Amino acid sequence: MTVRLRPRQTEFYDLFTRQAGLLVAAAELLAEALDAPDREEVAARMRAAEHSADETTHELIRRVNSTFVTPFDREDIYALASRLDDIVDLMDEAVDLLLLYRVRTLPDGVREQVDLLQRCAALTAEAMPRLTSMQDLSEYWVEVNRLENLADSSYRRTLAALFNGTHDPLEVLKLKDVVDSLEAAADAFESVAHVIEQIAVKES
Repeated sequence: MTVRLRPRQTEFYDLFTRQAGLLVAAAELLAEALDAPDREEVAARMRAAEHSADETTHELIRRVNSTFVTPFDREDIYALASRLDDIVDLMDEAVDLLLLYRVRTLPDGVREQVDLLQRCAALTAEAMPRLTSMQDLSEYWVEVNRLENLADSSYRRTLAALFNGTHDPLEVLKLKDVVDSLEAAADAFESVAHVIEQIAVKES
């Protein structure tokens, strides 16, 4: 029988759930930006989502600093909040690059990367409310790890296609910046999964 000595402050779980919901919204905006006729408008909505994610992160940090006993270790709360925020920042960066570079033609690998990010975002949003019980989380981090491996493969294939000598060199540099941001976002999703696994192990 496991005895929990930590309180269940629901505001922490609510804030993490809100943060994960913003991941889903940001991933949807990223997908929309690929073919949007007006990327400026999509980028503006992405910036708003990124601002909301920052505010949620700051609120989590304020709660940690003003709460005597937290629902799990403070360093894990800081780490999880920071890594969730990193993901939104990276997706915002990718949309901003698409806009600033005026990218029009995208290799298929970019769409595959974005699809994988959307799946990771949905899984993370589904998993976050389960932090309250620390139950049924292992399937989440295993699946995110699998998706991140697929994203790595897609990233390498996309780079190989970009550098096959048939593309304009300047366009290659632009697209490489975009796919690098998407790859970093996939890595950040895996980092979130690792933090959640670490929390679950500590609290079990």
